[in-house]
Amino acid sequence: MAKELVLILGGARSGKSSHAQSLALELAGPRVLYLATAEGRDDEMRARIAAHRADRPAGWRTLEAPLLSGLPCGPAVEDAQVVLLDCMTLLATNAIFAGAGGEGSGEPSAAEAEAAVAREVEALLKAYRASGASWIVVSNEVGMGLVPPYPLGRSYRDALGRANQAVAAAADRVILMVAGLPLKVK
Repeated sequence: MAKELVLILGGARSGKSSHAQSLALELAGPRVLYLATAEGRDDEMRARIAAHRADRPAGWRTLEAPLLSGLPCGPAVEDAQVVLLDCMTLLATNAIFAGAGGEGSGEPSAAEAEAAVAREVEALLKAYRASGASWIVVSNEVGMGLVPPYPLGRSYRDALGRANQAVAAAADRVILMVAGLPLKVK
């Protein structure tokens, strides 16, 4: 298997994670490292995380990685044949709030949000290049919806949109999920 970077984009509940898991199984079987960016800050999110865990094959290793800038590229990454990052959408959220000093400490400026997310994309691409594994990155396509009515929403949408563009430019394949169907973009 040749090493590759795959970006899977789509809207909420478009089938991104399911498709990413199927692709990871196809490429690597059990030698998958699942980088989970979600944090269980409330009951509903903890339930979502539990459902995602239940959907994963039992043999996959999981590394909780709310931010990639501090990701240890040690044995867990080196031993994997495929690294599945699910998802860049929450990674961007985590980066923006970490850059603001944590949730509840004030909203970051658009420039701060952009810089925080750009650092995480840089860390992601650096980790990909340093590893021998293929990487599958899941992210929401945020450019097809309404313009958010508040500044932080617009900053987030812009930062994630630019992050998606940067990963897509570096990717070997880009897949857009629509109603559970994968559409080849690149």
